[in-house]
Amino acid sequence: MSSSSGQSTGYDFSFKILLIGDSAVGKSSLLVSFISNSVDDLSPTIGVDFKIKQLTVGGKRLKLTIWDTAGQERFRTLTSSYYRGAQGIILVYDVTRRDTFENLSEVWSKEVELYSTNQDCVKMLVGNKVDRDSERVVSKEEGLALAEELGCLFYECSAKTRENVERCFQELSLKILGVPSLLEEGSTAVKRGILKPKQEPQTNEFGGCCF
Repeated sequence: MSSSSGQSTGYDFSFKILLIGDSAVGKSSLLVSFISNSVDDLSPTIGVDFKIKQLTVGGKRLKLTIWDTAGQERFRTLTSSYYRGAQGIILVYDVTRRDTFENLSEVWSKEVELYSTNQDCVKMLVGNKVDRDSERVVSKEEGLALAEELGCLFYECSAKTRENVERCFQELSLKILGVPSLLEEGSTAVKRGILKPKQEPQTNEFGGCCF
């Protein structure tokens, strides 16, 4: 598998990916690490931002529009509409903070059930900050068990060192490609894009409109 920043406008499928989880678990850092291969100190996301990445997975050229949602309670009402049409959802927790892990089943998985409009949506559980292993309070076994309970794929990674970051998005994309209904949606999105004007995709783009 390989990835690129995506200067070309040609792609076979277009998918919407959503990052959810508590504040400060590293959602924005994971996204920046994936998009730009580097991580800077990031302030908390206000509302919802998104970035676009083009990559090649399984021989298919994909355009991923990845939405980064705020984890703070006061922004929850702003994010519900962004679940609409998502083909992939990544639930992120911090392996050094047990509360962020517990909230996946108590808060975030329930939001997915409530707001997700796509029954076949592929979900992934991601434990971030494994570079701080001496501070770990959530074991890999616990993460695997919860992922199995929630019907999710599972990865542990580090946005800081980029360990498994690319693999998370590649594996999620590969699973989406294996679901016929999601494949059809991704193809339809490409055809819609051809029929109406659109801006050139930029890998450092932020915005606030629906995809």
